[in-house]
Amino acid sequence: MIIEGFIVTLFGLLFGSFLNVLILRIPKEESIVFPASHCFKCNKKLKWWHNIPLISWFLLRGKCYFCKESISIQYPVIEALSALIFALVYYKLQNIPFAIVSGLVFSLLLGLSLIDFRYKAVPDSLNLSALSLAVVSSPFVLQNLVNALLFAGGFSLLRFYVSYFTKKEALGEADIMIAATIGAMVGLKLGAVAIFLSAVIALPVFIIIREKDFEVPFIPFLALALFIVYMAEDFFSGILVKLYG
Repeated sequence: MIIEGFIVTLFGLLFGSFLNVLILRIPKEESIVFPASHCFKCNKKLKWWHNIPLISWFLLRGKCYFCKESISIQYPVIEALSALIFALVYYKLQNIPFAIVSGLVFSLLLGLSLIDFRYKAVPDSLNLSALSLAVVSSPFVLQNLVNALLFAGGFSLLRFYVSYFTKKEALGEADIMIAATIGAMVGLKLGAVAIFLSAVIALPVFIIIREKDFEVPFIPFLALALFIVYMAEDFFSGILVKLYG
C-alpha cells in the first residue's frame, strides 16, 4: 500500500511538471513539445537536471542557472499540488488505475483554474480531456456518462433562461463542460452539493473583489468544491440522508 501510494504520488509529481507546460503554452497556442524546456529570459535550453520536479527549483534557488533570472514559484507549487492531489485520491480509492485517472481529472482542473484566473479563458482541449477522463474514472462508466449528460443538459437549459432574463450571456460553454465533469465524478445529488458549495465559497470572495472592480472566474471555485465533495463523499452523503432520508 505504501509503495503503491508512493508510485501514484510520484506520477502526480511528474504530471505536475508537465501540467506547468500545459498552463504556460496552451493559452498562447504554442506547441507543448517544441521547443524543449528553456529559460524565457535568455532562451538557453535547460539541462536535464534543471527539470527535476520540485528538487531543481530548490537546488537552483528559484533562479535560472544561466542568466540568474527568477523562476516563478508557480512551478514547484503546481508540482506539489499535483502530487498531493494524486496522493489524496489514492488514499481514498486504494486503486492505482482509477486513482491515476481521477488524479489526472483533478490536476487538469487545477490547470484550468489557473489558466482561467490568469487569462480569463478555458482551453477546450484541457476541459474535454478532464471530462473524458471523468467518465472513465470509476467502473460505472455508463452511469458516469449519463450523469455528465444530465448535468450538461441542465446547465445548458439554465444558461438559456438566465441569459434571456438578464439580457446578457451567462454561463459559458466551459462552465457547461465543468458541470458535466462534476456529474461524472460525484453523481447527481453530490454534484448539486458541489455546485452549491462552490457558490458558498465564492460568495465572500466576489463581495470583496466587487468593490475593487476585479473580475474573478468561477471555474476555480467549481473545481475546489468538486474536490472537497469528492474527498468527503461519505460526509456529504450522510448530510443528505439526514436531510432528505
